[in-house]
Amino acid sequence: MNKHYEPTGPAADQQITLRGPAELADALPYMLGFHPDDSIVMVALHGSRGRFGGRLRLGIPGSPREWSPVAEQLADSLIESSERRGARPDGIVVFVCQDPAAGETSRQVMERLRPLAQRLRTACGDRDVPVYEALCVSDGRYWSYCCPDTRCCPPEGSVLALPGTSVMAAAAAYAGIQVRGTLREMEGRLSPWTTPAAVAQEQALDSAGAVLLPRLVDGDGRKQVRAETVDLARALMKCIEETPPAAGWAEADASDDRLITDDEAASLILGLQDRETRDRAAEWMEGPEAEPALRLWRALSRRCVGPYLEHAAAPLALAGWVCWSTGDEPGARVALGLALRSDPDYVFARLLHQACNEDLDPETLRSCLRSERDARVFAETGRPGRPRRARTGRPKPGAGQAKPGAGQGRPRRGRSRPGAGQIRPRSGQQARSSTVSKRDLPVAGAAPDDSASRSGARPGAVADASPTRAAGRRAGQSSPRSGP
Repeated sequence: MNKHYEPTGPAADQQITLRGPAELADALPYMLGFHPDDSIVMVALHGSRGRFGGRLRLGIPGSPREWSPVAEQLADSLIESSERRGARPDGIVVFVCQDPAAGETSRQVMERLRPLAQRLRTACGDRDVPVYEALCVSDGRYWSYCCPDTRCCPPEGSVLALPGTSVMAAAAAYAGIQVRGTLREMEGRLSPWTTPAAVAQEQALDSAGAVLLPRLVDGDGRKQVRAETVDLARALMKCIEETPPAAGWAEADASDDRLITDDEAASLILGLQDRETRDRAAEWMEGPEAEPALRLWRALSRRCVGPYLEHAAAPLALAGWVCWSTGDEPGARVALGLALRSDPDYVFARLLHQACNEDLDPETLRSCLRSERDARVFAETGRPGRPRRARTGRPKPGAGQAKPGAGQGRPRRGRSRPGAGQIRPRSGQQARSSTVSKRDLPVAGAAPDDSASRSGARPGAVADASPTRAAGRRAGQSSPRSGP
């Protein structure tokens, strides 16, 4: 589950009014930064003008038996979190979003999800917070569960506005906000290969694990593996930086995949399971290093195939950290949510996910990482400042690195990051109109449900990574003892 909060102070001078369920439904992807699918979205409203406050997203539970307890937990979470931030919601807007399954119509989806919407409405009402509107969005249509008037809400549903034609689209364009594809498409860009190329990648991971594990349990060998992993990552980042991404999502990811062999990917994936190596990699989070680092972490997450799915937590957490550091909060939530789905106990991802959802400033962690990097460089060289940039050529494989092979795979999809801002809707006694500030449109985002069960074993894994020391300190939490 993901939460995002917006200030609930006075509205900005320039405002846009959203009237009726149609414009509320159209505003949803601009609140999240993408089109949600298979999702429950709840948005808190504050004051007589119905300003948007906290909002959360959760994947729709597959079993209807889970709907009642989930509705209770979501209502509690949104209301209590809003109260902790100083303002109990005056109302809530609920969205349930799901596309039809094979052989199913969108109206059947609406009817199937009606009990879920009713449970959400009842749970909020039991806590003395009314649900002003509950909408179902499916296959380009929307229905209102609250409006009985068939003149404005016909039984067959209403068609959503064409992309880019609504008042909300105009406001978002004015603010420089981009709405990327669906949540499923964003997740797909970070998901493991399912093509025949995954077999060769799994074999490379098996071979690399057999070589690296004996070295990682030895103190001197571990230091050498750390240095080799950092050198290889820097060399690949340099190679990626010199190869501009293609125009489309698929083409861009395919290009990055061709730059990395199966054996290089295996060495990096296993090397990043070490906490100190991962913390070194977290330093590449800004400036010219950020973009090639993000492309590398995405590519590595796609290579965590078969029984190595849990190893994806490290590159996914690093991808989420780079996104958050560079202002792409929707992308950060997606990546960090997937990291927690692959390994719910990965503390580094959990701390980053919480900090991102609580709208903390990533500059605190960035400054700590800069300080640690500068201190390390000074200790190594006796000179302050940043380390030298990576060399163009790739390092020759050492004793712990397999010879590079040719790794190919089908890429996944993604989009460029949006701009910044914030949404403020407005409502009277009903949630039929909302106010949006042109100045403050949202960079709201959501990621997958992070309570999914962990899957797969961890052959060849190093002891579980703990959070970056700076992250633990600055988040006000204790850092658990970590592995090597």
